[in-house]
Amino acid sequence: MNVHNIIISRTDSIGDVVLTLPLAGIIKEHYPNCKLYFLGKTYTEAVIKLSKHVDEFLNWDKIQQSENPVNEFKKLRADTIIHVFPNKQIAQMAKQAQIPNRIGTLGRFFHITTCNKKVKFSRKKSDLHEAQLNTKLLQPIGVSHDFSLNGLIEHYGLITSEPLSEELGRLVDKTKFNLILHPKSKGSAKEWGLNNFSELIKILPKEKFKIFVSGTKEEADLINNQLPFEQENVVSLLGKLTLQEYISFINETDGLIAASTGPLHIAAALGKVAIGLYSPKKPIHPGRWQPLGKKASALVYDENCEKCKKGNDCDCISKISANTIVDLLMKNNLT
Repeated sequence: MNVHNIIISRTDSIGDVVLTLPLAGIIKEHYPNCKLYFLGKTYTEAVIKLSKHVDEFLNWDKIQQSENPVNEFKKLRADTIIHVFPNKQIAQMAKQAQIPNRIGTLGRFFHITTCNKKVKFSRKKSDLHEAQLNTKLLQPIGVSHDFSLNGLIEHYGLITSEPLSEELGRLVDKTKFNLILHPKSKGSAKEWGLNNFSELIKILPKEKFKIFVSGTKEEADLINNQLPFEQENVVSLLGKLTLQEYISFINETDGLIAASTGPLHIAAALGKVAIGLYSPKKPIHPGRWQPLGKKASALVYDENCEKCKKGNDCDCISKISANTIVDLLMKNNLT
């Protein structure tokens, strides 16, 4: 198959996009001279541009607003589009733009009429990690390798993010372990609970840790009165950073603790200590969504939780003890 200009399409959230970046590295390994586009939303642009394997970011928000979106696809002269995140509108436009190889999962009804290279697999029923499932979509372009999680980590190809501003740089204490806590998830994941984060802050040795609490401006009102910001080693970053600034800040710190969120996956991909707090319930369990990185790990309270096994609502994630996290940090000689 002739593959020269490829579009990876993933127009959903940050964590999903991070776990799709290894695809770019794998494609470049097999087709080093191809031009690789990544179609995403404005919101995830800074994340996508971290990959040295992505030649050009395509802004889906801007394409939608253009006078002739189909023509925007035609201009690219793409020969292949990989619909990692199924989007009916994009699939229809790719067909109208006459992109020769249109790859998608067989399970989406609209792919039957819009994709001519269909791959059969079920994300919901699979025991594979999300990043491994993504690689199945490379089969039509001749890549059928079964990738280990460690193998996928090697394909991130992240380049150093933009340098941190002097003002933010001064917050980092080089004599301590700089730890980011990201307590909320905007409803995208089961959360550990603010009371648990509060306890963790209180029991982490103040002489060894500088703690930063991150989140959106909207989350600030929920968090501000719940955590011990009066401690001298705790700094609030709530609502103060752009995504690009946040990425640069993560890159200058040592670790991050969060539920299954975008920042957790960013930290893992950047090689930071990334501790994810998870429910064992499928399909949100760490087997599918654990952070991928050389210093990444995932915790659950009870991987055999009966409620979670039955698919019932369960808050067992809140039972993960703060001491377990401290022990994990100490065990890895991170302090």
